[in-house]
Amino acid sequence: MQTFPRFFLLSKLLFFELSLFQKREDFTYFITVSLFTPYLGDQILANMKFEAATIKDIAKTLNISTSTVSRALNDHYAISPETKKLVLACAEKLNYHPNPAALSLRERKTLSIGVVVCEIANSFFSQIINGIESLASEKGYNVIISQTHESYVREVADLDFLSSRSIDGLLISISAETKNLDHLKELHKMGLPIVFFDRIVPDIKTHSVVLDNFKGAYDATKLLLQNGYTKIAAVAGSKFLPITNERLAGYVEALRCHNLQPDNDYIKYCFYGGMKISEAEDVINELLNLPHRPDAIFVTMDKLTTGCLTSLYNRGIIVPDDLAIAGFSNSDIAHLLRPSLTTVRQPALEMGRVAAELLLQLITSKRQLTEFQKRVFAPELIIRDSSGVKKAYEIQ
Repeated sequence: MQTFPRFFLLSKLLFFELSLFQKREDFTYFITVSLFTPYLGDQILANMKFEAATIKDIAKTLNISTSTVSRALNDHYAISPETKKLVLACAEKLNYHPNPAALSLRERKTLSIGVVVCEIANSFFSQIINGIESLASEKGYNVIISQTHESYVREVADLDFLSSRSIDGLLISISAETKNLDHLKELHKMGLPIVFFDRIVPDIKTHSVVLDNFKGAYDATKLLLQNGYTKIAAVAGSKFLPITNERLAGYVEALRCHNLQPDNDYIKYCFYGGMKISEAEDVINELLNLPHRPDAIFVTMDKLTTGCLTSLYNRGIIVPDDLAIAGFSNSDIAHLLRPSLTTVRQPALEMGRVAAELLLQLITSKRQLTEFQKRVFAPELIIRDSSGVKKAYEIQ
């Protein structure tokens, strides 16, 4: 029973070999040997190795030098358009593809970039990574992603790992715990191209990609005020992050524009930005236990916004009848929640693509840059049910 499958395989191999080598081999002898040598088919299969086309193959086919082929493939100005056309046509016919390892050795590049974020599960960061990867892929770069989980120690370890892999550049949004910037300053001093996004480091002179955080917070708070809410609390992330201070500044300014002063009892900080479920639960409990509980909440962080809405539901608070809520979130299901969630949305995909583009500019630049860009994106306020008009205000 085992002989038939082997014979069938050999028959297939024989016909293939005969089509290639019929002038070299005697038909009768070949069949005889194959039938009585069980392992000949395995030997034939082992010798059938794929060899990728090289620059030398193109040069030999066209009878030109390998250096001419190389320069033609790289669109060198010294090579005529006619020669470039011939080389490209031959390369396509031979199915030639550049060897990434050879390119890496010659140019001392790995064609890889590192990306460091707090958490991939965060909808904003997952979307920004999509933008980074799409642009990087178009330019022939691979992306290595690391998560800090808001830990300074993990951030340092991640950067040690990425730098040991000789990445060509780094895109990073720092962790909530990061106050000591020595590890980043050292890499920057060593010449590693770095671009910051979302959570930036003003002390390091390089490109950055951010949102207009002040405007996003101002617009959300203003909406709540216009809908009749006057006791608006703010639930924010780590006070060490610049984006927290920028968003709280927008919140405070909106209050003052409506002749209201911020109440420190209404401002709560969550160090891990909602990554820990207990954070949202704790601050909601604190706010609801105040003698004068708030009638609305503005939330500054993506996961905190949905976390606060969940905590209110668990406490039996009806949104927006008992308490309204609006906040930053890039969740794709915000409109499916009950009530649907009013959000400040960031153009994460576009921000990711621009951050990757700026990094590749640093990587490929032939000279050291002294002027850098800070690309600021506009937020979008998406109004839904959770910030509906206050009932008592509506009656008036």
